[in-house]
Amino acid sequence: SVPFLIRLFPVLLTKFVFLNFLAFPFFVDLRQPELLLNNTISLYLVTEPGVTVGVWHTVPSSRGAEVRGKDQRWYEEALADAHPVIIYLHGNGGTR
Repeated sequence: SVPFLIRLFPVLLTKFVFLNFLAFPFFVDLRQPELLLNNTISLYLVTEPGVTVGVWHTVPSSRGAEVRGKDQRWYEEALADAHPVIIYLHGNGGTR
């Protein structure tokens, strides 16, 4: 009966193969990375009308002393300086 159900509902296969409905680590609010990771803030980018992408901006530990006590504006301005930016695309699970 399993092949028949997968044939009828192909979305079941993707759910069980990729398990993107599970959020790991459990019971962690990933919208507030500053509670878990040093020098990290959550930002949201509007890529096109109706599409918003959540991103984390993590400043290297070498700039850790400089970032203490700074607000979101400082992080946004830091993206425009001469330091390199590394973009990590983690997948489509809906979590970070």
